[in-house]
Amino acid sequence: GLRPGHWVGIPILLMAFPLGYLLLRAPEFNRPFLYYVQIGTMLVWLIVLFLVDYVFEYDFRQTQWMVISFVVLAFAGMGGMIGIAALAGRGWTISAIILFLIAAVLGFVQRAVTGI
Repeated sequence: GLRPGHWVGIPILLMAFPLGYLLLRAPEFNRPFLYYVQIGTMLVWLIVLFLVDYVFEYDFRQTQWMVISFVVLAFAGMGGMIGIAALAGRGWTISAIILFLIAAVLGFVQRAVTGI
């Protein structure tokens, strides 16, 4: 069954489908190599999230170096999504930057509250 908090991860994991679609359609639009890196980084983070939380149910959040690695990968993926949003126009870019900054603030708040 789902542990407390796992329900939050399910919609996040569903992001893999539109990202996969963008990756498959990228050659049609002659996207640069960086586009593949940006989407690939986010997909790698989603795969890691799925494996450690849902498949192996490994409690990595108690090990500081694992948490730091996971958070770095997550923010690298989110930063790449700003680049992807930039291709959709200024409004999407601004929205992506605002959401990235909110995620950063929440990350620091979580660190202050949990100590992890």
